[in-house]
Amino acid sequence: MPLKDLDTEKTLTLLSRIMEFELAGVVRYTHYSLMVTGPNRIPIVAFMKAQATESLLHAQQAGELLTGLGGHPTLQIASIDETYRHAMRDILEESAAHEARALKLYKELLGVVEDSSVYLEEFARTQIAAEEMHSLELRKMMRDIGVEPHGHDWHGEQRRSKKAGPDKASSKGGGKRHR
Repeated sequence: MPLKDLDTEKTLTLLSRIMEFELAGVVRYTHYSLMVTGPNRIPIVAFMKAQATESLLHAQQAGELLTGLGGHPTLQIASIDETYRHAMRDILEESAAHEARALKLYKELLGVVEDSSVYLEEFARTQIAAEEMHSLELRKMMRDIGVEPHGHDWHGEQRRSKKAGPDKASSKGGGKRHR
């Protein structure tokens, strides 16, 4: 089957968004690594630092593809919401939501490059696999503290089931600014 023409403009736009999002992941996971407390701090800090390092690698990979296709790499990062909630439950839930958004971006890229570029298609599929693995790891970590990720399944798709109401543990300290 012959390859169709690559929509370079859409591809460049998505690679730029991915780069911005992955750079925001560097900041997000670095922040989380600094905010973790408690008896499991050391392995969780190591996990968060590894996620920050991987986000930087993913941003660099997207940037290489972007410039290879004639684009200009961004100096921006995606918006990062700060909830000022740093309980392990909150950090893991926010991480799961971040991974779900990343997965959605890579799936969108796959939809644009599929049957147009074998290399870009394989890049997108590899990133999708990596993001799905991150989601699985986070689900396993959350299970240990009795949290089921809200809003997204492990494929990054919006859940259609009823939203769970807030419980006392997750609303503890919500919205307070810690300085």
